[in-house]
Amino acid sequence: MIVHRIDDLTAPELADYTQLTDVELRRVREPEEGLYLAESPKVIERAIQAGHRPRSLLLLEEWIPKLAPMLERYPEVPAFVGESKQLEQLTGFHMHRGALASMHRPPSLDPLTILASSRRIVVLEDLADHTNVGAIFRSIAALGADAVLLSPGCADPLYRRAVRVSMGAVLQVPWARLPDWREAGPMIRDAGFELAAFALHEDAQDLAEFVHHVPDKLALMFGSEGPGLSRRALASATQAVTIPMEHGVDSLNVSTAAALALWAVRTADSAQNGTR
Repeated sequence: MIVHRIDDLTAPELADYTQLTDVELRRVREPEEGLYLAESPKVIERAIQAGHRPRSLLLLEEWIPKLAPMLERYPEVPAFVGESKQLEQLTGFHMHRGALASMHRPPSLDPLTILASSRRIVVLEDLADHTNVGAIFRSIAALGADAVLLSPGCADPLYRRAVRVSMGAVLQVPWARLPDWREAGPMIRDAGFELAAFALHEDAQDLAEFVHHVPDKLALMFGSEGPGLSRRALASATQAVTIPMEHGVDSLNVSTAAALALWAVRTADSAQNGTR
């Protein structure tokens, strides 16, 4: 790690960290350049442990001793060090965690490879909120599912907010993009998975009943925060499942619903395996 004190906020080598509040710019720019941003020393450490290669760092002076040991493999990586007000002016937000890293994105995974190596997966269709995506990844890591498959229109798990909310779980849980439903539905079913769509349907089975007989391979599918799952996604499913609501509440936040479903499946698996 090569330390550079910041004296010019317009320096071109700081371009990775500018205009971070412009969601559309980051959504376009990061995937095209093969970069993502890891925020906080803990998340940076998890990214490096996952084998992701840093391009540069932006940090407060106080974090140099903590980050230096984990960057010993990358002596050529520049670390741009500045004061809190400088970093806030550069990034557009207060860096209360004190460290950002611009990371090279890992190669994309093949959904067929994920399907072949998994038993419990989560499928996300068109979630637009990066906070929800990050929260779901954190629940997946905590509750023992194997991987995530994303629709083409689903929010980027490596967007800064998603990485932060997941506490780095997006760097640990394997994930891949699916093709459109004409290919994705048969792909998942042909791999032996029951595709359970969480939806407000009259014929949907209560989650508590569904987990009485959990299939060997199970994909739990959740839709976008507003309209829910599309007609094509529902047509691709082999089962509709619901979480019953009371007191006039129509549904839960998608990340909460995913956490409940994952907990219910894990509990059922433990009971079936006699490890309750």
